[in-house]
Amino acid sequence: MMHQIIDPLIDFDDETEWEDLKQTTQQSAAELAIETPAVQQRDQVKYLPADTGVAYWGPGELMTFLITGEETGGAFFLADVSVAPGGGTPPHIHSLEDESFHLLEGKLSIQVGGNTIAASPGDFVYLPRGIAHSFQNTGDVTARAQVLVAPAGLEGFFVEVFEPAANRFAPPPYGSPDLIGRALAAAPKYGLELLPPR
Repeated sequence: MMHQIIDPLIDFDDETEWEDLKQTTQQSAAELAIETPAVQQRDQVKYLPADTGVAYWGPGELMTFLITGEETGGAFFLADVSVAPGGGTPPHIHSLEDESFHLLEGKLSIQVGGNTIAASPGDFVYLPRGIAHSFQNTGDVTARAQVLVAPAGLEGFFVEVFEPAANRFAPPPYGSPDLIGRALAAAPKYGLELLPPR
């Protein structure tokens, strides 16, 4: 497959040259759509009413799946995450996916490498794969963020490690030895490296 970048400032000598380029570009786009299974799934609408969706309890957090890789053809996974004061994740590294946070409520302290980002409502943070990071709710109210993971697949880790949330309004549990053991066992399968807490 040939990919082309078209400079809009190019002056074409004749209309035939432009039509040839347009035809090639349309063919490349059609080939790309056939090769990418995610495109085949994107024509399916999903509506999820508030406070529904599959939810899991993690250490000090409630994660509600909004859309999974199964529904996006593997393109991405999106979750709504509520983090209780003091809750958060230990340092870790994703080797397979990028992760983005859009903070809706509360405050999160996000450690990225040796830096700290103090995220407030409305803030957006993009974390590329391969970089050590963690986050913690340093405020006194529950923080809520939408977390986008691309490509999808990491949701399998949460299914294996977290507990199904039968009551999403209960106080969140904090880390237990069983949860830590499940996380350590499952992490390599999902390209995660769990680092010791700082």
